[in-house]
Amino acid sequence: QVQLVESGGGLVQAGGSLRLSCAVSGRTFSSYVMGWFRQAPGKEREFVAAISVSSYTYYADSVKGRFTISRDNAKNTLSLQMNSLSPEDTAVYYCAVGLRLSEDPSYYAYWGQGTQVTVSS
Repeated sequence: QVQLVESGGGLVQAGGSLRLSCAVSGRTFSSYVMGWFRQAPGKEREFVAAISVSSYTYYADSVKGRFTISRDNAKNTLSLQMNSLSPEDTAVYYCAVGLRLSEDPSYYAYWGQGTQVTVSS
């Protein structure tokens, strides 16, 4: 069983930055495709970014150029650096272990509990 724990969420003003982290249990983190998703109230969960085993990165158009996904295989940690935040980025952010590099959440098998990000205007 893989366990994921997100941290780093909070309240930030528009234009500010936050860095999310996701600690992943297990000895095979380096073999996992990893992704970040978010869900705002009343909306469906949406793809944010993903990173392959070889650290190829893929972003949603809405965050491209502002967010950076990265992984530290030595620490079993996934990160999401978020810059130039806007109120539209307000959501619960989830990290997930994927079966393949995809925007489709159905390809992700394990999920964290989420961390709230709130951006004030």
